[in-house]
Amino acid sequence: MKKKLLVLLLLLAAIAPAATAQLLQPKPAAYTRADSLRGSLTTPLRTCYDLNYYHLDVKLDPAQRFISGSNLFRFTAAQDFTRLQFDLFANLKVEKVVYKGKEVPFTREANAVFVTFPKAIAKGSRDEFTVYYSGNPTVAKKAPWDGGMVFTQDAAGKPWVATACQGTGASIWWPTKDQQADEVDSMLISISVPNGLKDVSNGRLRKTTKLKDGYTRFDWAVRNPINNYDVALNVGDYQHFADSYQGEKGPLTLDYWVLPENVAKAKAQFAANVKPMLKSMEHWFGPYPWYQDGYKLVDAPHLGMEHQSAVAYGNKYQNGYLGRDRSNTGWGTKWDFIIIHESGHEWFGNNITTKDIADMWVHESFTCYSEALFTESQFGKQAGQEYVHGQRRNIQNDSPIIGPYGVNKEGSGDMYDKGSAMLNTIRTILNNDEKWRQILRGLSSTFYHQTVTGQQVMDYINRESGQDFTKVFDQYLRHTSLPVLEIRFEEGKTLARWVSEVEKFDMPVRVRRKGGEYQFIKPTARFAEIKELAGADKETLEVDTFNFYIGVLVD
Repeated sequence: MKKKLLVLLLLLAAIAPAATAQLLQPKPAAYTRADSLRGSLTTPLRTCYDLNYYHLDVKLDPAQRFISGSNLFRFTAAQDFTRLQFDLFANLKVEKVVYKGKEVPFTREANAVFVTFPKAIAKGSRDEFTVYYSGNPTVAKKAPWDGGMVFTQDAAGKPWVATACQGTGASIWWPTKDQQADEVDSMLISISVPNGLKDVSNGRLRKTTKLKDGYTRFDWAVRNPINNYDVALNVGDYQHFADSYQGEKGPLTLDYWVLPENVAKAKAQFAANVKPMLKSMEHWFGPYPWYQDGYKLVDAPHLGMEHQSAVAYGNKYQNGYLGRDRSNTGWGTKWDFIIIHESGHEWFGNNITTKDIADMWVHESFTCYSEALFTESQFGKQAGQEYVHGQRRNIQNDSPIIGPYGVNKEGSGDMYDKGSAMLNTIRTILNNDEKWRQILRGLSSTFYHQTVTGQQVMDYINRESGQDFTKVFDQYLRHTSLPVLEIRFEEGKTLARWVSEVEKFDMPVRVRRKGGEYQFIKPTARFAEIKELAGADKETLEVDTFNFYIGVLVD
């Protein structure tokens, strides 16, 4: 018995070496008040007002890496209040806050700003204030993995500037209520840049105005809800070309903004990838969520980001992930990773946005899985299954996928590939591809243009599937190791049980005798006989580890 226990422990350690190593690591530092100010969703100073509209009006000086301007906050009071919080990084100066034509007092703590109004704003009333600010924003060192602005030049030496701030927060470059739970219903983005340059932001270009100081202002109107990390500034000597796609909701405008040296490459690469992507995503997830605002790809001086209706593209006009196949299956170099993945976020991340980034798995698991679904739509189901299986090579099993709530902290990067493997496991258990497709489409329609919790998504899948996947979600999202199917042969009987960190884990799994058809069994945490496999042995028993991301221990 001791020998068998040692073998099982060794297997678990092999599956999740990083998790085992964590036991030897020092505990992480406690979260600070600044973390709570940034990450808390339920403080009265944030919940007292419900955002309706922003007008962000910014002037950019690329040479000095300097921004100045204002942001109008229009809101509905959720309760009576005299004080509220908005957010702006401390290296940017709040010049003044104006309410009803007069400056009002404010204080700062870390990156939070607290405004006091001269009298109570009554519950249910619509009101507004404007923040004026300026400064040198944080320059990203390795965008898009760290937040900030990117300042570089194109091939002709002209300025090329972009923003990327997911995770770090939009308040790294503009004043905002910097959390995902409260989105504005619409927005106007006005960016003024030196003459000869263009700004491309979210939504549709409403107006271009030549100013008297050698600058041009570009006004972009977003007619739909938008999360603030998606709000983008892209400045350069952009060239524009356009197309359209006949989608599920009718004609969808396709607009492409690229540097002059990339026009020919962009026309070929975008033509090969964008319309097939839209056809596939609409098939699996439902209509593109932003027909009013259109679909854009914008040349970016970083790898890419899912900026709503203005997807940032920096994959150097090649297939794969900068030419590589993350799945190592061969399928990942048959299409452009950034176009497929970042556009997939238009459904999961932009259409459906999590209230707390601790639930970022909703964004990344479904979008990473969309790569496999796209592969399936182009090359068949077996290709898609091979791709999602190949994604496992990137899994670390280092820490839980769901992060700590209320402190602006994501969970493990395994939210991408392990999350994709989890979704494919659920699809396999469901064993009804059309029902699975309707669940995916139903997520997009049920939570259309909404912010959600991860629990809402899990509850929806449980309800619509007619099966309770709670323990499956718990195992893959809240723990690091994999469930291990332990199989024992005794006196002609085949016995099986699950070894899992989740109490009473009982996930169905597929098994077969070699050469036969797979059939489902439902082991529990206790050894029980698998009568369907009576007489099987180590040589003839096969467990479906291709579609199920699990460990197997056969005695």
